Amino acid sequence: MKITNSMRLVFDSLPENESFARVAIAAFMVRLNPTLEAVTDVKTAVSEAVTNAVVHAYRGSAAGSVIMDATIDYEEQSIVVEVSDEGVGIENIPQAMEPFFTTLPELERSGMGFAVMQSFMDELTVSSTPGKGATIRMKKMLK
Repeated sequence: MKITNSMRLVFDSLPENESFARVAIAAFMVRLNPTLEAVTDVKTAVSEAVTNAVVHAYRGSAAGSVIMDATIDYEEQSIVVEVSDEGVGIENIPQAMEPFFTTLPELERSGMGFAVMQSFMDELTVSSTPGKGATIRMKKMLK
């Protein structure tokens, strides 16, 4: 039997909730006694994923929710974090994941969100249905 622990947070798509998500994920994963580097990696990736939902999914309005699910696998010593929204979705996932690609250049977005997430996590998958939202799934091995 796999020993896990899971949590779910649902919060408004407001920019100030990005810092809330960072603190929440750090507090949740501390029970695995991760290194400071691992905590920072996960917090950074979560920050990018939540920011994507706030800025792109709902186009900066408080019109929707961001859902953050996290599961710790005690045997594997890993954490999986999913950040989901019910916003506009992603039309072309491979293109969206290319470094420097942005749909909002007028807002001076760097287009590096997915590249940052990939660099800090061991696994990253993105799924989306245009008009229905997107889910970013990230996994980090902690040992």
